[in-house]
Amino acid sequence: MFKRIGLFLLTNFLVIITVSLILNIALPLLGISPRGVTGLAVMCGVFGMSGAFISLALSRWMAKKAYNIQLIQNNEQSYELREIYQMVARLSKQAGLPEVPEVGVYQSAEPNAFATGPSKSKSIVAFSTGLLNAMSKDEVEAVAGHEISHIANGDMVTMTLLTGIVNALVMFLSRIIAGIIDQAMRGEDGRGGLGFFAYIIVVNLLETVFMLLATIPIAAFSRYREYRADAGAAKLTTPSAMANALKSLSRAAQIPTKSDSYAIAKISSNRRVSLWSTHPSIEDRVARLQKM
Repeated sequence: MFKRIGLFLLTNFLVIITVSLILNIALPLLGISPRGVTGLAVMCGVFGMSGAFISLALSRWMAKKAYNIQLIQNNEQSYELREIYQMVARLSKQAGLPEVPEVGVYQSAEPNAFATGPSKSKSIVAFSTGLLNAMSKDEVEAVAGHEISHIANGDMVTMTLLTGIVNALVMFLSRIIAGIIDQAMRGEDGRGGLGFFAYIIVVNLLETVFMLLATIPIAAFSRYREYRADAGAAKLTTPSAMANALKSLSRAAQIPTKSDSYAIAKISSNRRVSLWSTHPSIEDRVARLQKM
């Protein structure tokens, strides 16, 4: 827990440093003023996109630290672990990846797997021990194909772009509307208005509401990319292998899952399906695979 808090604080520190350098050095050199609507838009864009892309750049390193992932090499003494690496290497070549992703295993009773990384050539595929113990070789291969399809489809970068744009829009609209409310409450002499603290409260309330609404299209895209990764796994292996892997996950659904920053990247989620769900229901995913 403390390690994840430390990684979270480190990420935010790097975001603040990067944004400060851009706003105080880069923009003035380009002749861009931080004032007015244009300046506000630039500031929100810098904050929104910087945070998203710094998180993406650090995602592989942070995942290894957060989960204590044991990396697997092609020369592993353990036949089972060496077989997993060779499986990922073979599927990566089939999917046309420029490099074999780092392959790792982490200790968790939760049967799951995820892929993350800043690019197709710098990524990692990680499997939980719970998943490796609960699934057959064909099912593990299908899960590997699913995660490799995420990498091949560029899902991490696309999700980062979408998140950055949404963050920027939420920040911008919240401040514009708060400014309009502040002006509407002022008298003809210019006095009154929200005041500093009330303005901050209104901005935070608006950001909360807008982010709740903005999460709906982000979640919708996340569900779409899960369907697409399932289809990619079906092509790399077979539709039945991917369907059986999902059924195995469904049977293990009673095992409690952790809510963490990598939940959206994992192959499945036990949360009830809604507009804000990042994963479709396993039943729906299996039904689509059975039609292939």
